[in-house]
Parts: sequence; structure tokens; C-alpha cells
Amino acid sequence: MLSDLHSKETVTAENGNFPLRDCALIAIATGVRAMTLNELRDGVQHVPPASIYHHFWAGLLEPRFEEREYSNDFAAWVHHGLHDEVLAERLALVNPTEFDAIEDLRQVLLDIIDERLDESERLPWLVAINPFEFIRTQTVVFDPRACIDTPKALARIMPTLSTGSIFYHFIDARRRSPTGSDDFSEWLGVYGDCYADLLQRLANIDPYFGSLIDLRLRLAATLTDCLLDGV
Repeated sequence: MLSDLHSKETVTAENGNFPLRDCALIAIATGVRAMTLNELRDGVQHVPPASIYHHFWAGLLEPRFEEREYSNDFAAWVHHGLHDEVLAERLALVNPTEFDAIEDLRQVLLDIIDERLDESERLPWLVAINPFEFIRTQTVVFDPRACIDTPKALARIMPTLSTGSIFYHFIDARRRSPTGSDDFSEWLGVYGDCYADLLQRLANIDPYFGSLIDLRLRLAATLTDCLLDGV
């Protein structure tokens, strides 16, 4: 099943059970590229929202042999292509989880770039050796026909979930859900106030800074602490 950035469906419980999904991201070229900071700004302003999403989130699902030096592609290109550490650091500090909509995130990027262009007379004239290629993302969703029947079962299976499942249910869910919540929290919320503490702790987990493996460890530890300790 293909999913795009405009879909707002959430994982629907089946007979009270939580249906597990897995996913992969397909990278699709937009045909837009940048060699200068002005061209990067123009691209950020005009590319589809799925491209902004890709350059912040897709790196989490891409196999890497080392830690990401910068948390998003814009900051990495400014560092390696234009060698402007000031702008690279400012862009790296942008956390997409703080924005309810991609358009709000887009505007912050534009404001940061505009501010830096006003500060430097030489920066608009710098030309990178390698262009920034704007890519957009489409999500491919896999249904393994597996369901979780209780919150405790979720806690037990969490350490074994694929990084694709973690991404789909805890990150991608936020752009699909009308409430901006992850799928696990949406499902646990059906049980009422008995999991209020767990829901608050899940809400406090920031999925952006760190790897999906680190995120899985944090989710597993939180669920175990709230649901399995003492069992």
C-alpha cells in the first residue's frame, strides 16, 4: 500500500487489537536542484511538502555505517557544499516534531536562510561543487497480518519490532493522525485514564534526535517500566 503526505488515516484497531504495520520510504526525484544558497532557498520555497518531509526524516530509515553528522539534509549540504558552519548549525537545530504542519516547518527554514543571507555578503556568491538534489518521499506500507491484543503484549514485542515499524507507528503516524499523535498512544488512549502516565511518558519521547534503534530502546524501556515491571 502506498501512502502520501496528504493522507490522514490512522491505524484502526481490529476487534480491539493493534494491527502492526511495517514500511519503507521510496525516494523520488523532483527535478529541482541547487548549487547556491539562493537556489536552495528557492527550492525550499517551491518543492512539495513531501520533499521537506524527506530531507528531515528519510535519513532515519537509510542504512548507515556511522552516525549522522547533521540531523537533516539541508544542514549537511550547507556544511559540506558551502562550508558555512553558522548556517549549518542553525539548520541542524531545527526539530520537525515542534511543528504541526510541514508549511510551518518550511517557513522556519526560509526565515533562517534569509537571515543568514542578510548577514553575509559573500555567501550568495558561493557555488557548491555538488548540487543539492531535492527528493520527495512516498511511503510503502506492508501488512504482516500481525496484531497485538493487549498493552502488555506491546511491551513484550517492542524490542523485536523492525525499524520500519517503529518509524511507521511512532513517527509517520504523527503526520497521518488528525491529533498529531503516534499510533501506540492512539491505541492506548482507548483504555481510558488507566494508562495516563504511560501516555505522558510516550509524549515526552522526541523521535528526531537519534537513530531508530535508539528510539526502539527508549520505547521498550518506557513500556517495560510502566507495564511489565513487577509482573
